[in-house]
Amino acid sequence: MKQRRFLISGGGTGGHIFPAIAIANEIKAREPEAIIEFVGANDRMEMEKVPAAGYKIHGIWITGFQRSLSFKNLLFPLKVISSIERCYRILKKFKPDVVIGTGGFASGPLLKVACWLDIPTVIQEQNSYAGITNKLLGKKVSTVCLGFEKAKAFFPSNKCVVTGNPVRQSILNLPLKNDALQSLNFDASKKTILVVGGSLGARTINQAIDGLIEKFDENKLQLIWQTGKNYEAINKPKFGFVSQFIEKMETVYAAADIIISRAGAIAITELCIVGKPVILVPSLNVAEDHQTKNAMALVDVNAALLVKDREAKTDLWMAIEMLIKDKYLAEEFALNIKKLEKPEAAKRIVDEVYKLLKNDLEI
Repeated sequence: MKQRRFLISGGGTGGHIFPAIAIANEIKAREPEAIIEFVGANDRMEMEKVPAAGYKIHGIWITGFQRSLSFKNLLFPLKVISSIERCYRILKKFKPDVVIGTGGFASGPLLKVACWLDIPTVIQEQNSYAGITNKLLGKKVSTVCLGFEKAKAFFPSNKCVVTGNPVRQSILNLPLKNDALQSLNFDASKKTILVVGGSLGARTINQAIDGLIEKFDENKLQLIWQTGKNYEAINKPKFGFVSQFIEKMETVYAAADIIISRAGAIAITELCIVGKPVILVPSLNVAEDHQTKNAMALVDVNAALLVKDREAKTDLWMAIEMLIKDKYLAEEFALNIKKLEKPEAAKRIVDEVYKLLKNDLEI
């Protein structure tokens, strides 16, 4: 049987990389002999995370267009031309059966060239409000896999399949809460608050938490705080720990009673699977205010609280206190968010990928 080949692109942030790796892992589980390689942006997170997951990655010279006036924008057209030429050479040499994009700077040029070459293509739109690149690609690609039902409005209806967003396998198999607390040396009789702002950090959330450390300590709340690599905490809690990056997210998710998070599509997908009371603080520094739209998809069904980024320093403690004091509200949020989970997303996306494969039996 022909050894099939898959080329995947997704990067820039963990929100694009981890779904791409989850899709690759699902293909490997079905077809161990499949050849899977990645395309990513030079000097971005995927150049480290993808090889660590066991896959080869090709780097291209591409970055996003800066929305503010920037000298970097003068190089943008040159980077696009360079990336398109590089992607053409990669595709001609690798000869993939299907090309898959999960978003990020490198996905655009790769999927565009793949469409020109009539290679079957799949894009995975993670947000409820589609980004510009995917909206443009959606007209040309073979299949569009959606994380949220609302995103259907941005693509040809005959190409859309609502699959949910794929997540790391470890998130699908959380440890028991008591085991997680014990591994952290935490007290099971105290409430635990988990704060995550993404791999790069969330400045507003971090500043708000820095200002609340005294309240956490006064109320004997245990704090797990992922600051991201761009932030150094000023204050440290008596109960808990602070880390720039947490590798074993399954442990801290299991340990948490309340979670404070940005509202990226993959973060929300993971939170739905975890099923804990959530306070979302959407980032303002994203295209077309994606994160607020993602958050509202939960708020509208009473599955999360929303605190605006600009009001985090004043309102975040009130939201925490509300969920601590109102046991029934916290339980309602946990129940409602769990109803939104789609744990089979990676399998459903790969189902769509395999529908595009030629049914040949070449040796």
